[in-house]
Amino acid sequence: MLEDKEILTMYHFEGKEDYAFNLIMRKYSDRLYRHIIKMVQNHDDADDILQNTFIKVWRYLPDFREDSKLFTWLYRIATNETLTFLKKESVKRFFMLSSAKVTSTHQAYSDPFFNGDQIQFKLQKAIKRLPPKQRAVFNLKYFEDLKYEEIAEILGGTVGSLKASYHHAYTKIEQFLKEND
Repeated sequence: MLEDKEILTMYHFEGKEDYAFNLIMRKYSDRLYRHIIKMVQNHDDADDILQNTFIKVWRYLPDFREDSKLFTWLYRIATNETLTFLKKESVKRFFMLSSAKVTSTHQAYSDPFFNGDQIQFKLQKAIKRLPPKQRAVFNLKYFEDLKYEEIAEILGGTVGSLKASYHHAYTKIEQFLKEND
């Protein structure tokens, strides 16, 4: 697989835009999907968000100035798309509160992403209870093993505030797991 610089250079050659964009999609689709699914915990929603992410990438790739790494720029777009989706979902849940609780629990059990393991289910349930931004910080640090500097490029904010957010998320998850043991 080509390095990001090579792909971006190729993208700027007339007639190579589609090919370079396809290389970006092949290189990052799986990683972005895993990032998104950890936040929304539903395969269909994650697919839709991933598609919206790549639509935005296609639209704004000509303006990408390479001030940041390509993967952090892609993660920022995917994270923003996911957070926007989660905000819309929370508004829907506000109006359909009773059915949303049943649906979200059922989706976690029936989604092919989950293998039925109780510990995994409890962890995902705890993560889902986090506020969207804390959920994003936790997933990027814990599952993606990104450095706080990289997370800051993706989400914005300072390294210190992200460390505090991760700590609060970790504490909430730990507390939830103890209470639901």
